[in-house]
Amino acid sequence: MADFAARAPGAVILKASAGDVLFRVDDVCHGFIALRSGSLRVGLTSAAGRELVLYRVRPGEICLQTFSCLARHGAYAAEGIAETDLDAVLIPPTAFDRLMSEDQAFRSVVLSSVASRFMDLEAMVETLAFTGLPARLAGALLRNAQSAVVRMTHEDLAAEIGSAREAVSRQLAIFARADLVSLRRGRITLDNISGLERVREVRA
Repeated sequence: MADFAARAPGAVILKASAGDVLFRVDDVCHGFIALRSGSLRVGLTSAAGRELVLYRVRPGEICLQTFSCLARHGAYAAEGIAETDLDAVLIPPTAFDRLMSEDQAFRSVVLSSVASRFMDLEAMVETLAFTGLPARLAGALLRNAQSAVVRMTHEDLAAEIGSAREAVSRQLAIFARADLVSLRRGRITLDNISGLERVREVRA
């Protein structure tokens, strides 16, 4: 997708550092974002400061919020934060409209990505509705582990699974007592991956 974007009239290179906010709620959309490297986290934050991660955008994937803003000429309804350093191409709105109407290959790639993103959101809603906290947390740990180690704060995990930090901390303590994980400052070691996989499969 970034290859298509780079050839668009008026396309510019967009670079951001980890932690940079690319857009906020009610911001006007300045163009279509196509990632070449890095990860963009899109989420909502409550008045109390609780965050819910809606999805992540990686190279080859579409930001559904950006697509929605461009399609309806509206403002953002969520926040986009660079989760890592990222390199992207930004297509101005007029160029995006022209590509969507005139370039069948570009339109096919975009619409296919939109369909996939909707499926991801449907899966997230189903998980929140029908899966208990232990299963959601076990899934998040398994999904984010690198060499059986998760380097995320309890608050980050809470945002990942749509829960409160306190609830996540309590559940991690339960996992630790069951010898499923070991807790250290700044890291969670998965001691029993098969056990966590079994917890992940339990429905509420």
